[in-house]
Amino acid sequence: MEEDEVRVLQSVRIKLGEAKNLQPHPSTHRLRDCFCTVNLDQEEVFRTQVVEKCLCPFFGEDYYCEIPRSFRFLSFYLYDRVLRRDTVIGKVAIDREKLSMYNGKDTWFAVQQVDDNSEVQGKVHLEITVKEVISDGGNVIHQLLVRVLECQGLPIVNDRCDPYAVVTLTGPTRNEQKKTKVKKETTNPFFNEVFYFEVSRPGSYARKDHFDVEEEDLEKLEIKVELFNACNLKLGEMPFLGEVRIALKEILPNPMYNAWYFLQPRNGRKQGKGSLRLNITYTEDHVLNAQYYDTLRKLLLDSAEAKHVSSCAAVVLGEVCREKQEAAMPLVRLLLCHSAAVPFLTALADSEIAHTSDANTIFRGNSLASKCIDEVMKQTGIPYLQLTLKPVVDMICEEHKLCEIDPVKLKDSENLDANVKNLKQYVTQVFRAVMDSAKHCPTVMSDIFFSLRQSAIKHFPDDPDVKYTAVSSFIFLRFFAPAILSPNLFHLRDHCPDQQTSRTLKLISKTIQAFGSLLKSRSCNMKEPFMAEFYETFDDDCRQDVKNFLDLISLSGKRNTIIRDQEIVLKEGRVTKRAQGRRKLSLRNFKERWLRLTNLHLSYHRTKDSPPLCIIPLEDILAVEGVEEESFKKKNMFQVIQPQRTLYVQASNCVEAKSWMDVLARVSQSNTRLEFYHPAAYISGTWLCCKALIESANGCKHCTGRPATNIELDIDSDRETQRIYSLFINNVDLLEKMQEACGSRAVYDGPTTEQEYAAFNIEEPYRMFLSLRDVTVTVRELEEHHERIRSTRFQKTKYGSVEYPIGDKSHHNTVRPSLSL
Repeated sequence: MEEDEVRVLQSVRIKLGEAKNLQPHPSTHRLRDCFCTVNLDQEEVFRTQVVEKCLCPFFGEDYYCEIPRSFRFLSFYLYDRVLRRDTVIGKVAIDREKLSMYNGKDTWFAVQQVDDNSEVQGKVHLEITVKEVISDGGNVIHQLLVRVLECQGLPIVNDRCDPYAVVTLTGPTRNEQKKTKVKKETTNPFFNEVFYFEVSRPGSYARKDHFDVEEEDLEKLEIKVELFNACNLKLGEMPFLGEVRIALKEILPNPMYNAWYFLQPRNGRKQGKGSLRLNITYTEDHVLNAQYYDTLRKLLLDSAEAKHVSSCAAVVLGEVCREKQEAAMPLVRLLLCHSAAVPFLTALADSEIAHTSDANTIFRGNSLASKCIDEVMKQTGIPYLQLTLKPVVDMICEEHKLCEIDPVKLKDSENLDANVKNLKQYVTQVFRAVMDSAKHCPTVMSDIFFSLRQSAIKHFPDDPDVKYTAVSSFIFLRFFAPAILSPNLFHLRDHCPDQQTSRTLKLISKTIQAFGSLLKSRSCNMKEPFMAEFYETFDDDCRQDVKNFLDLISLSGKRNTIIRDQEIVLKEGRVTKRAQGRRKLSLRNFKERWLRLTNLHLSYHRTKDSPPLCIIPLEDILAVEGVEEESFKKKNMFQVIQPQRTLYVQASNCVEAKSWMDVLARVSQSNTRLEFYHPAAYISGTWLCCKALIESANGCKHCTGRPATNIELDIDSDRETQRIYSLFINNVDLLEKMQEACGSRAVYDGPTTEQEYAAFNIEEPYRMFLSLRDVTVTVRELEEHHERIRSTRFQKTKYGSVEYPIGDKSHHNTVRPSLSL
């Protein structure tokens, strides 16, 4: 990466809440079966489950993704499913520039109506020139030249995109229209057609600085460029794709404009009925070259070896962040990436336990130590959870048995004894799965648990159970129980379970928490009497099983055997695959397949449960790269390059394509990778990219250089350091106030000082002051680098370029003066 190059990495975290006040079906007045989709512009990347027979559906789903491309709107479409056909109810479209306004807030958005004229995407490249032409009679005639060059990112309608453009000069007395040729099967058409319009009256000699057109007419003339799709031209259907309107008065003072424009909808947005509650957190990480982060990264990694952990840079981060979770996520990922998480958390946890007076309250609060340990389990324990809980959770969700044991919530048709039996069966299966999983607990988690129990024994030597409760408060209460309660948040299920299954999982989660708490008196500590009675039905051997399990997962230095002994599914899903042509006469057509990636191989199947049609060992994957759209006239395609052949795959959307490419590249990083590849396909005896005729010809483009990551955990060290820098710079006022507090306490540590700076936890003022000084200086220097690069990039930015087209909210359908690219 060049010195001033910046990687802009986008991500979004969405909580889809509920919709309210939706209108019944207009003809039948029936209730609706609703679901909601998340879209980048009009490309669907996620959909919720269907909520049946409701006008105020509650979705309750969470979605996170890395956004791999630029986009204009983050859109949410509400659909009604009628006889397996989906009809759009309305949408919420949020401009990317406004997403930060709603970060982390529950917000109700009005649902807008959707029609063909309001759904647009893509951009068009126009060149507009004013020329003087001498007529045969010697008069000067002014002509307007509109060149339609090309378009990018047009939508596919009815499985085709055959676009053409219509250029119109409109005004009170003018409506002159011309159109381009149709371009077949492309979303990025290249037209390069010129259209001429006269804008001064023939027969009059107009001055060079003025046109002989009445002023009021001049104000109303405009150029309109419309895009249509001729996909069903024979049937007379030409879907509207978008338009650009440019006022003529903005063109006349300048001889030529050459710019890209965002296509706009024909009609303004119509307000519909109803609203949708969303919680959106959109993040843009502007990641610089690795060298810029070296100093800050060193300060944070040195925290792992600091003699006085309570005053290190990592603890400073926790102090200035109002939410400890906000600091824990990037900090833990950075420490894991550099194998520094265990020593840091060992020291931090020991410090917290030393300041705890009652063994029963160890890690009860939301401290930096507890949040960091939670984050370590989330980052390293997902394969462990999938191996341990996924089979039984899948069974519970699919069997759908009744398990309600609360007499108040029991329905008349339900039998309490049968429900108790069902629930006990499920709890027993979950409990046994957990107890049998100790040997698969990740090494990092085991090392941290070992440190926790040793510290607890040291500080509370008279409590025989403290070595168990210190560990069980994490592994049961903060790991297994939440994963059972919300399996979709821990990658155990794709969607939030239905209401009945969610209740069953909640009851199981409560029981597993009770097992993990090692209660000496069970019933008196259960808040709900019916749960206490249910818990009493389990024998005392369970308590000893829990202790044995905690002993096993707390062995220091144990080696994790998951990756070596067990096949773990890393990713799977439905894709469209091009046949590899293993036989000379076989067709290379596209078919839907189920693609599955494990820690051992990549395979594809006809269906999810069918045997593999092909198995590709990971060591045979030499590179994973994108494929140019024009190769197969398909979006979101990537290629898995092998020694003898290449597997071409189309993902369902851009997010899925990036996800597949990232995980495949990560698991194959240790292989001998190619230096060059072909970005296009070999079709009809020719590589479309470089026109080479031999299929075995060397590639013509350098393979993608991916940033150094922790291969097992997929962690980008520079990105995590950038996020920590952002937290520091956004709270720089607190850094400065903490320095004042340290200085005041070093001079006078009395009641006045304690009251003024009570918000800060400062144990060693002098050492904390030194850490704060180092952090502040480093962050300020990094801020200067950001500002310099930002300024350079701003100077190079051209409004109207392909990266920054005209047509955003602030410059809707206008052209800046003196625009010429």
